[in-house]
Amino acid sequence: MTFSNIKKIKANGFKGFEKIFDIIKDSSILPNGAGVYFVIYPYRDNPEFSEKGTGGCYKGKNPNVSTKLLKCLWLRNSKVIYIGKADNLKHRIEKYIKFGQGQNVDHYGGRLIWQIKNSDDLILCWKLTPENKPREVEKELIFEFEEHYKRKPFANLIR
Repeated sequence: MTFSNIKKIKANGFKGFEKIFDIIKDSSILPNGAGVYFVIYPYRDNPEFSEKGTGGCYKGKNPNVSTKLLKCLWLRNSKVIYIGKADNLKHRIEKYIKFGQGQNVDHYGGRLIWQIKNSDDLILCWKLTPENKPREVEKELIFEFEEHYKRKPFANLIR
């Protein structure tokens, strides 16, 4: 699996490749079913970060970290910036996006993407995993990522 080439990600069975902005407008494009998903940063340049992102405050926790830390955590060579899992992709991704719109929902993981300016332009793709538990597939993908980059994806680094 490569995490820096969208064609190869597609060749590994990932579908969708929809901007968050488009999912906000019409979440019916999301599949029901268990699987894994990636958040993809589609640009070559490093992102600009906001000191205060758009994420909600789940359980009263401030979801933001310093822009200095975000810059240190950024990994330039990977398109994949977050790997997530879900027993129901539609439900989970909708929660993730609602959190990014400032709602107080229970999806605190991957919150660093909401401090990227223009986070609505980030891309989501997914892969259904009917034969495998999403948690196991996610663990395998993160392991592969760590093997290649010697660390977890940008938004998987902090819980």
